Amino acid sequence: MATFFLILIGFFLIISNIVGFISYKKKKSLYAAAFTILILAALFGALGGILALLIISDAFAIFYGLQVGYYLLINSAIVLLLAVIVTVIKQYNDK
Repeated sequence: MATFFLILIGFFLIISNIVGFISYKKKKSLYAAAFTILILAALFGALGGILALLIISDAFAIFYGLQVGYYLLINSAIVLLLAVIVTVIKQYNDK
C-alpha cells in the first residue's frame, strides 16, 4: 500500500510541476507558476485523500491523502522561494 502512495506522490509532483511550467510559459511569471502549483497541491491533496478512502476504506486513510498534499505544499514553497531568489538576483543585476 505504501508503494502505491509513493508512486501517487511522484505522479502528482510531476504533473503539478509540468502544469506550473506551462503556466510560466504562458504568463512569463514565476509567481504565477508557484501559485498554480499551490492550487494544485490543494486539489491533488484532496484527490489523494479520496483515493485513500476508496482504497483503504478506513476513516484514518484520509491522512495518507493529506501526506500527498503535504509534499506538494513543500514543492510549492520551494518554487516560491526560487521565484523570490530569481527576482532578487534580477533586481541586483539591473542596478
